[in-house]
Amino acid sequence: MRNRILIVAAVIAASCLMFSSCGAPKAKVIKIATQSPLSGGMSAVGTDIKNGAQLALEQLSAPLVKLGYKVELAAFDDQGNPDTGVANAKSIVADPAILAIVGHYNSGVQIPSSEEYHAAGLVNISPANTNPKVTERGYAEVNRICGRDDVQGAVGAQFANSKGIKSAYVLHDKTAYGQGIAAYFKLEAEKIGIKVLGFAGTEEKANFDSILSPILAAKPQVIYFGGMFDQSSVLFKQARQKGYKGMFLSDDGFDSSDATKIGGAALLEGAGTYYSTVSGPASVYPGTAKFLADFKAKFNAEPQPFAAQSYDCAAIALKAIENAVSAAKGKMPARADVTAAVRALKDFPGITGAINFNAKGDLTKAKYFIIQVTSADPAKWSSNKIDQTLDIEPPQ
Repeated sequence: MRNRILIVAAVIAASCLMFSSCGAPKAKVIKIATQSPLSGGMSAVGTDIKNGAQLALEQLSAPLVKLGYKVELAAFDDQGNPDTGVANAKSIVADPAILAIVGHYNSGVQIPSSEEYHAAGLVNISPANTNPKVTERGYAEVNRICGRDDVQGAVGAQFANSKGIKSAYVLHDKTAYGQGIAAYFKLEAEKIGIKVLGFAGTEEKANFDSILSPILAAKPQVIYFGGMFDQSSVLFKQARQKGYKGMFLSDDGFDSSDATKIGGAALLEGAGTYYSTVSGPASVYPGTAKFLADFKAKFNAEPQPFAAQSYDCAAIALKAIENAVSAAKGKMPARADVTAAVRALKDFPGITGAINFNAKGDLTKAKYFIIQVTSADPAKWSSNKIDQTLDIEPPQ
């Protein structure tokens, strides 16, 4: 009798291992990964890319939970470094529970990393990568909910022209992103009659004396910088200190409240500082009121650029996974099925607007903004003046 009781108990115990508690099925785990710089000079924006996705998973995972799944975030720090991004990508694709990746911040990191995602059939939804090569490779796994540099660079040049600018000196940071957008700015500037007095790349981040000497001698009306805020803000500040009075113009890599921590009042002097971006402040999108309140309540700060876009990327991933699970009658879907489900979404109701992807993975129409820096207070970054808002279809 005693042996029989022990056998029954053992069977019950073994059965309970299959459940989160006796009588309740153990949830299967689905993961969504993020890759962005969580450390280093670009971590302010990179951390909020992770935070935006995290908030989406916390708020929007209920349908998958009802289907018997536990949804987890797997956050990776790419450090804004291509080698780190690729190493992380190899770890990401090796985890079968990861069915989607949200990221990156830097195109120079996303492009090589996404070769790993493509090879593994893992869908990548990017909130911020703007280099044309991101989608021009035609990978079914790669999508983005932001605009492109071949459009954004031209938008910057057209804005300069509208302000009466006749001469420009163009710099870039030698990355795929910075050099690419600078080249598109130069191409459009020359096409519309702006004289480009110089075009140069630099990896310098501290002392720009040798870079600024020929620029100041050339006396351009605008200095355009293609690259990231942690480099351009230092250069702009040093240019003002050396007496430059013209306009500064940059791209969405400049779009971080840390730009004013570095550049300070120098960004407001002379002809001012402007930047183009594919991501306006979250408050400009009609569907973000709740997101703004919830984000501030959770993270005790206003969201940095691309946080709202990251929320939408994660929301798209969740909905596509849900649809793929339903199509598989509750079973864990294949990565290929999730990839197809992302592209199949039509008029997805994101907080940044209705989202539709074309055959390349670009938005069928994307927003572009020109924004003027109007305060040296980092806390007021999201209140910078929006000079222009444009809706433009991608190149065919």
